Amino acid sequence: PDERVRAWMVVIEAAGQAIGDVDAVFPQALADAGDDPRLLALVHYQLAWRGLVVQGDFAQGREEAAHAARLAARAGDRTTELLSLAFQAQAETLMGHPDAPTTIERARQEPQDPRVACHHNGAGSTRFRWLVMSDRLAEARTTVTALLREVRRRGMAESEVHYLRFLSETELHAGHCGRALELARESLTLARDAGIGEGAGAMQAALAEAAGGDVERALTLAREAVRRTEEDGDAVYLSRALAVLGHAHLVAGDARAAVDALRRVRELEAGAGITDPARGRWQGDLAEALVRTGQPAEAQEVIEVTRAHALRLGRGSVLAVLDRAEARLRAARGEQRSAVTRLVSARDRLAELGFGLEEARAAFALAELRADRPGPVSYDEAARLFRRCRALPWLRQVEAAVA
Repeated sequence: PDERVRAWMVVIEAAGQAIGDVDAVFPQALADAGDDPRLLALVHYQLAWRGLVVQGDFAQGREEAAHAARLAARAGDRTTELLSLAFQAQAETLMGHPDAPTTIERARQEPQDPRVACHHNGAGSTRFRWLVMSDRLAEARTTVTALLREVRRRGMAESEVHYLRFLSETELHAGHCGRALELARESLTLARDAGIGEGAGAMQAALAEAAGGDVERALTLAREAVRRTEEDGDAVYLSRALAVLGHAHLVAGDARAAVDALRRVRELEAGAGITDPARGRWQGDLAEALVRTGQPAEAQEVIEVTRAHALRLGRGSVLAVLDRAEARLRAARGEQRSAVTRLVSARDRLAELGFGLEEARAAFALAELRADRPGPVSYDEAARLFRRCRALPWLRQVEAAVA
């Protein structure tokens, strides 16, 4: 049974994101595992991935991982226990589950397996995700930089692809768009060379292009990411890819297409049980696109529902971005004074949290709002902040507004 179960594990792992293609393997693997907790732990860990990737069900994935961790602990298989705890913590983090910090700490307790500790499915990676979602960008950067250095030292190519992407994401939040673009391109090149994680690589490269490169290239990459995740039947990454596509459409000035993509994200995340708005950070874009397309009631609903979750979880940057979107809503209703007050507050809070690009977008929205009133208007602050970020597509928008 031992050899048969390990052979099934090889088949499942080889399927990668297309784990749905090997569904028939799971009943056979469970039968071969019998009542051996060590073998059952291996199968239930993969069932956790199946729940997440194929069904997009975070609650089911979390339960399977917790079960796998208990089985592995009983069998004395520390490696599988650590991977399962890290998976459980990741699911809880993305769900907005209150147990996430406790589970992360359990996954980081000694004794550790050095390869799991730095693996992209290990506790270090999960803690990075939690730090980014908690607006702790400096700690997130330090964490992922150390992980990247360690996996390079160990020659762990797949983890290197992931960590380059994570570092790009962190730099993008911080408003270092040029650096984020370099890292995203490097990660995508490595992913294409190795044939691993190309969908996720295209996704981050699309975000980086939309912020600091070329918007048309961003749209092409985002469409590729959507296509790949749909082909793989990967429900988790599909919502992420559609969020990136919606964002790229918004930056390109096509608010209607942005609404279409981001409404699909909303449906997918609701179905998956994802309640933490810091996972994909698409809600502000959807609200803004809805205002631009003359749908204020739906925009207000998106803002209110998201704000309730962001307040519960203490997501300061998400709250500030929602305020930026709501300022546009108020301005559309003719409530200019309260719109300006809200925007100034949002801009200042984003600056304080270190979200440079979102801060610059708030300054741009403020200038656009003032341009609707008589008298001189200055886009100088927005231009200065976008230049500091090297946010070229946004700078072009400022130039167009001034012209």
